[in-house]
Amino acid sequence: MDLQLQNRTALVTGSHRGTGMIIAGTLLQEGVRVLVHGLQPGQAETAVDTLGGGIPVCGDITTEQGSADLINALSDTDIDILVNNYGTADPGSWGGDSSRHWVLAYEKNVLSALRMVQHCLPGMRRRNWGRIINLGTVGSTRPDSRMPGYYASKGALANMSVSLAKEVAGTGIRVNLVSPGLILTPEVEQAYLQRGREKGWGDTWEEVEAHVAGDIPIRRIARREEVAALVAFLCSPLVDAVHGQNIRIDGGALDIVS
Repeated sequence: MDLQLQNRTALVTGSHRGTGMIIAGTLLQEGVRVLVHGLQPGQAETAVDTLGGGIPVCGDITTEQGSADLINALSDTDIDILVNNYGTADPGSWGGDSSRHWVLAYEKNVLSALRMVQHCLPGMRRRNWGRIINLGTVGSTRPDSRMPGYYASKGALANMSVSLAKEVAGTGIRVNLVSPGLILTPEVEQAYLQRGREKGWGDTWEEVEAHVAGDIPIRRIARREEVAALVAFLCSPLVDAVHGQNIRIDGGALDIVS
């Protein structure tokens, strides 16, 4: 399927690694001019080499100054697609987290996205076309007891996405939130393989995943490539009617949680 994204320009935050890099690569395959973002010097350049394409940009968007550095680097670039992929789930608990821990979670998971929206939105309005995709989590609506600051910040991001969708009503700008559940990353695989060996589930991922995903209707956890494909699809003019949505990609797991 041709997603009709040729000659569009996208900024994917935190795309120097992980799911963000796969999103960047998927958009590159669709003919998008992708700005590959790293928080520290050298990160984006390494990712561009790995991807075989893209334009490296840098700025620590968890801070005002770092965001300003990135925005300055983007001053001559029209951003058609903004994918606020960057975010982080730092360990935390109700008993151990200070208020500063919660503020830092908000800086990383909400204000980092807000600053990029505020930079890109005026240009999108002038061109009457744009796509803003925020990366959330199923925990934004069904949080766990652990990492309360993280889940609260992701809940704020979900709320912000709805407000932004209403703000751009009547324009050619579309705003959506993509909320993954558990995703298969190298870190997740290694952690569950270790647990699987301890519990006697087996030594291979195929053996262990059957236990990890036993309560998930599709009987496996989502792949990063699936998240990236959904993000790319939401960027396409072919789905212009999808707006203001929180789209879960969790294999149906949330529907069966009591």
